[in-house]
Amino acid sequence: MSETLELTVPDDAHLHLRDGDALRITVPATAKVFARAVVMPNLSSPVTTVADALDYRARILAAAGPGTAFDPRMALYLTDAMSSDEIQRAADSPHMVACKLYPQGATTNSEFGVADLEALYPVFEAMQAAHLPLLIHGEATDPDVDVFDREKVFIERSLEPISERFLELPIVFEHVTTSDAVEFVKSARAGVAATITPQHILMNRNDLFAGGLRPHHYCLPVLKRSSHQLAIQQAAISGNSRFFLGTDSAPHSKSSKERDCGCAGCFSAPAALPLYAEAFEQLGALERLEDFASRFAAEFYGWPLNDSTLSLSRKPWKVPERLDYAEGEQIVPYWAGRPLNWQL
Repeated sequence: MSETLELTVPDDAHLHLRDGDALRITVPATAKVFARAVVMPNLSSPVTTVADALDYRARILAAAGPGTAFDPRMALYLTDAMSSDEIQRAADSPHMVACKLYPQGATTNSEFGVADLEALYPVFEAMQAAHLPLLIHGEATDPDVDVFDREKVFIERSLEPISERFLELPIVFEHVTTSDAVEFVKSARAGVAATITPQHILMNRNDLFAGGLRPHHYCLPVLKRSSHQLAIQQAAISGNSRFFLGTDSAPHSKSSKERDCGCAGCFSAPAALPLYAEAFEQLGALERLEDFASRFAAEFYGWPLNDSTLSLSRKPWKVPERLDYAEGEQIVPYWAGRPLNWQL
C-alpha cells in the first residue's frame, strides 16, 4: 500500500471565510492547500455588488499574506433587488465567477435572500446570457416542510423548473445531501453539477446524536439518514464529472455553536483534504480523489488545471480539539480530536 499520494493542487468550489479578524485564521487554512476557492457571499452584510466583492477579495488576499498564490474567486449574493446591470458587471470581472441563491431563511445570514424565485427570473435570464453560473443552496423554507425533506421538496418545487426553463444556465447544486439530489444531478440536462462536503460523505444523522447532541456536527443542509449518505459516497467516488469537491467549510466560534440556538456549519478547512482522502480510502477509491478534488470543478468553471502538485503522506495524526479564532474566541474544527491517516 502506497505511503504517499501525489495530487494536482486542488480547488475548493464552496468556501466560507467570514470577515474581519476571522480571516487571519480561515484564509491560511485553505490557502495552504487549495489554489482557488469559490468564496461564499453570505456575510453579515451580504456581498451584493461587484465593488463589495472586490473589496472583500482584497481583504482575503491581505490575510493570505504577501506573495500568496491563492486565488479567491468571488460570488454575488442574489437578492430580490438584484439588477441585470450588476450581473453584467460580474460577468465582465475576471475575479467574479458566479451568483449564489439563498432562499430566504434557509441558512446562516440568509435573511437577505430571495423570497420569490419567479420574480428573479429576469436576473436568471441575464445570468444565462452572460454564462454566469447559478450556485444554489437547495432547501425549501416553508415551515410545514420537514427539515429532512427540505432538499427533496426544493428540487420538485424550484430546482427542476429553473433548470428546465433556463436551459443554458450553468447550475451548481451546492452541498447535496440526499439520494434525491444525486439522482437529479445525474439525470439533469448538461450544465448542472453539484458539490459534496466531507461531512456528508463521512457522517449521517446518527452522528448528530452519538452519545448526546453534537453541535459541531450540525450543518445545513442537515445530515441525513445512512441510505442518503451512501448515495453521496457513491456519487463522490463515481468518476462522474458532475460531482466535485466543495468543502462548505463554515467557521463559527465555539461559543456560537454551543449556545441555546447554535449556528450551523462545520469548520473543515484545517483538515479538508485529509478528510476527503480518509473517505475515499475507506471506500476503496483513492485513485479517484484527484479528479474529484482537482479536475472536475476546474472543467465546470472553464479554468486551467493547476500546474503544481502536492503530496499527502500516510502518517496518522489527530485533528486539534480547538484552535484560536477571532476576537479572543476559540473554534472547534470538524473531526476535532479524532484520528486521520493522511496529512500534508
